[in-house]
Amino acid sequence: MTAPVFGMQFFRPTTETVPALGADFSKILVIDTSADASNAEIPLNTAIRSSSSNPDFVAALGTGLLADAVKGINDQLINLNAGADVTVFRVAEGDTVAETAAAIAEVVNSLSEVPSAVNATPRIVVAGRTAWRPDADTVSPVVAALQANLGKILAIAPVDVDDTSADAAIDARETMSSERLMPIGVAARVWEGASVVTRPMAPRIAGLIARVDNEGDGLPFNPFANQPLYGLAGVSRKIPFSLMDGSTEGQQMLAANVSIVVEGEAGVDGAVADGGLVFIGTDNAMTGELWEQIHQVRGTDYIVTQVANITRQFLGKNKISADMAEAWINSIAYALRDHKAADRILGYTPKSQMFKASQNSPEDIRMGILKLDIGIEPAPVFKRADHTIRRYRPAVADLVQRIIERLDQSA
Repeated sequence: MTAPVFGMQFFRPTTETVPALGADFSKILVIDTSADASNAEIPLNTAIRSSSSNPDFVAALGTGLLADAVKGINDQLINLNAGADVTVFRVAEGDTVAETAAAIAEVVNSLSEVPSAVNATPRIVVAGRTAWRPDADTVSPVVAALQANLGKILAIAPVDVDDTSADAAIDARETMSSERLMPIGVAARVWEGASVVTRPMAPRIAGLIARVDNEGDGLPFNPFANQPLYGLAGVSRKIPFSLMDGSTEGQQMLAANVSIVVEGEAGVDGAVADGGLVFIGTDNAMTGELWEQIHQVRGTDYIVTQVANITRQFLGKNKISADMAEAWINSIAYALRDHKAADRILGYTPKSQMFKASQNSPEDIRMGILKLDIGIEPAPVFKRADHTIRRYRPAVADLVQRIIERLDQSA
């Protein structure tokens, strides 16, 4: 633009600190079957996004497992914000479970195509038939697909495993190695009309995650264990559990990274609650403890999206300069500072240490490449309390002193 000879001009610098939010990590994708769903509103092999509180959408899902999953999600959303952002993907029921599982796995293998199809990236994936395996030595095809594809969209998946026994559940968990999978070793018993039927637990946990996110200002940093589940008539089997006895079946399952749902018991020492059905689970199916707590994975994923949103506001618009680099680094540091202030993370690399000369050679900078080294420490979940209770001798000395004082007063 030609500058005026007599007049004025206005400029907006692009090398200032910029704010940026991360993505919404409560969006849910459900992949399953429902033979009587509306072909017009919920067509086969098509991603359809809606609110789980939309009655027309829910009615169009029919009565199959796809509909049950959305109902299970809705049952957990008990506050005023009673709907979840849900994308459903209906597949056809095969002649065998193997065919149905293969169809669901095929959708999971194209997971990275879903965000563009619905203009939203799901961060919680509920895929059907994860508990099915052709034999005890083979990984579920759906689980195999989830392990390979969840990281492409920074999503996690609660997955049902064999709920018939602790050994069977643990054996299924041993086929997994992913920080993005959360095995669940018990199924849900729910009312369908006048009958109580067994249904997957994973959608209920997805709804619980969305509820906890909403209670924590919409961000995915909070753990969601020791929380009640709603809409259940019971569980597929009662799992013995005690907060004080590590030898119980429930504790053994948790030690193997298999989440559980247990009944509360009034007046019982070691019970998780006085009543209701309570979810207990903090860990994913990762091998190793560094990223074992799944809420830490979700929180870090959020920060990754936040850093990406900040960085794209600088890419291609600015020449590399000290001002630009400082504004970029400050923007990231301010975002991490806010997370630290809100106790979402324990700490992060000071901004003065993010840019290292050893990692930014003149040759790289000439090619337009800058590198930051950003460390964050996610806050861990409170998993165990160790108490030491001993005799307290000063209390006896205090008693002696009080006796003496009273005798002096009465003399």
